[in-house]
Amino acid sequence: MASSTVGPDGGRRLIAGAAGDIELIVDLPAAAPRAVAVCCHPHPLFGGTLTNKVIHTVARSFTTQGAAAVRFNFRGVGASQGAHDDGIGETEDLVTVAEWARSRWPDLPLWLGGFSFGSYVALRGAARLAPALLVTVAPPVGRWDFSSIAAPTFPWLVVQGSEDELVPAAGVVAWAQTLQPAVRIAMLDGATHFFHGRLHELQDAVAAFVVDAAPAAGAASDAQAYIE
Repeated sequence: MASSTVGPDGGRRLIAGAAGDIELIVDLPAAAPRAVAVCCHPHPLFGGTLTNKVIHTVARSFTTQGAAAVRFNFRGVGASQGAHDDGIGETEDLVTVAEWARSRWPDLPLWLGGFSFGSYVALRGAARLAPALLVTVAPPVGRWDFSSIAAPTFPWLVVQGSEDELVPAAGVVAWAQTLQPAVRIAMLDGATHFFHGRLHELQDAVAAFVVDAAPAAGAASDAQAYIE
């Protein structure tokens, strides 16, 4: 069955960033990658790291769809050097990691994903990186200023829990409905901010979006399901 593997191009490593080393983990699909996906974790001042279960689920969904998935720690987290920078420096971290990934897999499309604060950073970085697709989980509308962020013109999915206790679903939907072009919204009824007991549904929502947005590969038939 497909799973994250450690080989010549997978596993944990450090790369140079503007604030010092950036720690990252590369998870490889079972076959040769058809895309490279960079995934952004939630707020570092509230315990967010690259091992967060939600962003891990997003990354796993990307690998089951054939992408090499890169999770990284923002500055000041884990082995990443530097200090928290209110999303500005973290956007630079994302751009650095994405540029590294593109240099390693130069012929592959870039996918971006983020959860909570990581969604905000992914949206900020997307304007500079122009990925092939974007997945934002529980974007923190009302907690961070989204007013200056232009709506992406590439395929974009928002996954939101209807019972999110930190990011009210109504605010996310109201914001998303103002955007042009329209964003695809997957509302998980009854799910909370961290998708307790619902990670399999989150993975399925991301996978279904990727199949539609990048249909050449479709779903990996031997994909290993994420077990919460």
